[in-house]
Amino acid sequence: MDLKKRLIFSNAAIIVIPFVITFVASFIFMFIFGRIHDVDINYNNVKKLTQIQYEFFKADGSVLKNSPEVILEKDFQQYITSRLDSIEADIVVLKGQERIFETRVLSIIELERCLEKTGDNLFKNIVEIKGKTYMVKTIPVSFKSGENGKVVLLAPAINDWMTTEKLFIFSILMFVISFIITNVVIIITFSKKVITPLGKLQTAAGKISEGDLDFEIIEDGDAQIRELCHSFEKMRLKLVEANYTQKKYDESRKMLFSSISHDLKTPITSIKGYVEGILDGVANTPGKVEKYLKTVHSKAVHMDRMIDDLLLYSRLDMNKVSFNLEKTDVLKYFEDCIYEIDIELEKSNIKLELHNDMRGKRYIMIDRDQVRRVVINIIDNSRKYMDKDDGKIDIFLREATSNVVIELKDNGSGISESDLPYIFDRFYRADSARDTKKGSGLGLAIAKQIIEGHGGKIWAVSRKGEGTSVMISLKKYVD
Repeated sequence: MDLKKRLIFSNAAIIVIPFVITFVASFIFMFIFGRIHDVDINYNNVKKLTQIQYEFFKADGSVLKNSPEVILEKDFQQYITSRLDSIEADIVVLKGQERIFETRVLSIIELERCLEKTGDNLFKNIVEIKGKTYMVKTIPVSFKSGENGKVVLLAPAINDWMTTEKLFIFSILMFVISFIITNVVIIITFSKKVITPLGKLQTAAGKISEGDLDFEIIEDGDAQIRELCHSFEKMRLKLVEANYTQKKYDESRKMLFSSISHDLKTPITSIKGYVEGILDGVANTPGKVEKYLKTVHSKAVHMDRMIDDLLLYSRLDMNKVSFNLEKTDVLKYFEDCIYEIDIELEKSNIKLELHNDMRGKRYIMIDRDQVRRVVINIIDNSRKYMDKDDGKIDIFLREATSNVVIELKDNGSGISESDLPYIFDRFYRADSARDTKKGSGLGLAIAKQIIEGHGGKIWAVSRKGEGTSVMISLKKYVD
């Protein structure tokens, strides 16, 4: 249930339900009372009793009390007589001990018994006259002459009229009891649907503040409370994910520092050794000095390239590299790439060929410089691990329904099945090649970051000793 509706319903139920219960219970009470005491409890009798009570009350505050002389007037006598006849009631007016007006002749004893009833409760002011029961109301009055008097009102008290007092008491008790029970039920229900779930949320918030996330928040209660529980659970899961990511980041950072230390240590050790060789006079000829210095320079360039790759990867990893996307003709773009790379590959006796299997011109949206870096990194990786005298790298351009697929295939040494899933991880290289091949270990990791930054995919297939194919999938540009 909606929390707002529950509050409205609860407030209404606190009043409505006790009234309904009291009303129904009162009717049941009247029915049972009538059956037990053989009393005719019907609408007319109840109406008659109500009318008698009204007339008696009216008489108490009427002219009879304030101006009793009016009873001496014939017109008023006729009026009061007709009104009392309608409820089968009678009146006796005393001035001192003298009866100045009466609609029923009472004996002295009967009158004295009536005068003894001075209370305001009609149901207790009961007298029996000639075998019949009457309700009596005595009203003290003062005449202008200074004499005191009394007005005595009598009305028949049938047994069923007596139920009114009992019904009133029963109704009051029933309303109070039903009001208390209704409040208790509503409070218990409200507590179960609102307060209890909120208490659980408070406990959960305390656990989260203490860093304890190993629990589940159950959605319970009304709609808004369930939504709040759902939001808390989402927050908890986000925090769990953030903690997991932070742990992975910390582990990755440790591995990064370890890899950097390992990969930088080798060239630094080499530089240190060659410089010491020059200083110690090992390089005792101009030719040897030149050779040592060229080696130092080569190692320094290698370190510089490693640092550049590391900085680029870090920026890509933190999404701080903005891509300058341009509409690019796929075939022309790769023809230009081959023109730049082909000369360098010829020195390594590697032949590079481009194969276009696309059906016409196809365009992609890319950052040309960054994708060129991807192509260079992949080809450079193939060149480093080429174990054939006549090396070959083929670039195939194909198309799918919505993508352009670029395959860079070499006939090199290939990658073992156990190493293949990890070649795009940073600093990953097969152990046998780590110390013999130059490189930062970030080339393919950078390539993956760049391609995924373009919304594309990159993967590899390889067979040991037969070569490797790196596949790149990029979305077609559609006008």
